[in-house]
Formats: sequence, C-alpha cells, structure tokens
Amino acid sequence: MKSMFVNLPVTDLERAKAFYTALGFSINPKFSDHNAACVVVEDGHNYFMILVREYFQTFTKLPIGDPSVNPSVSTAIFLETRDAVDTAVTDGLAAGGSEPQPASDYGFMYQRQLADPDGNLIEFGWMDPVAQENGPEALAEQQPEQA
Repeated sequence: MKSMFVNLPVTDLERAKAFYTALGFSINPKFSDHNAACVVVEDGHNYFMILVREYFQTFTKLPIGDPSVNPSVSTAIFLETRDAVDTAVTDGLAAGGSEPQPASDYGFMYQRQLADPDGNLIEFGWMDPVAQENGPEALAEQQPEQA
C-alpha cells in the first residue's frame, strides 16, 4: 500500500485545521481549498482529508451520521513512546478536543482516545517493541517468574 487517506466530515474547516495542526500534523496546501484540507499524518503514507459536511456528502448517497452521537470509526495512530501519546492527547484537549473515556493500559500497550471537535475519534497508542514484533505473549515470556 502506497498511501492511506481517511476522509472525515467536519462542520468548521478552519477549526478542524487548527485542531489537527495542534496535534503536530501539517496541512498540505496543494490539496486543500474551501471544501477540504489535506492533513499530513505521516508524509508519503498517511493522511486525513477533513471535508466540510456538504462536500463529504458528494462522496455518498447515504446520509452522513453525526460522529459525536454515533461514531462509526476510530482511527488508531501509534507513537514511539507513552509520553508522546499523553502529549498528543493533551495538545488535542487544549485545541478543543475531548477524551471520551479513560486511558487503557494493557502493560504491553497503552491507548488514549481523543475526539476532535466534531466527534471523530482518534486513538493514540504506544506498544512495547517486543510485543509489536512478536505479539504480547512474547513480552510475557521475557518477564521473570514471580515467586
């Protein structure tokens, strides 16, 4: 797979751009206009296209739901450290997002959920490199036995 674009409906494009740039992402002006903005998550690979709801509606004949009431997708972005996860969520909260539920700490994996101002869900996570490479059981096998 060369690139992934996740399309998200938003009610206020400028507010959404400010929110996503506060998370440390950038906007690619070459693919942005009054209807949409290209949010660069990982240059060359992963992007959000934030689209005003009226423009998003042109992509489907089905009605668009309200993600703040009935979420239908949550996009997970894994970061290098637990601290980076906490920083991303803190920055998102300061930019008008909300945290719909408490953090989940599984030992080998740590996740926090952030809703953008429109209710679109993003999960920021960290996973232990051993577990990421070989599965969580591999990490458990490295732990010393408890007496």
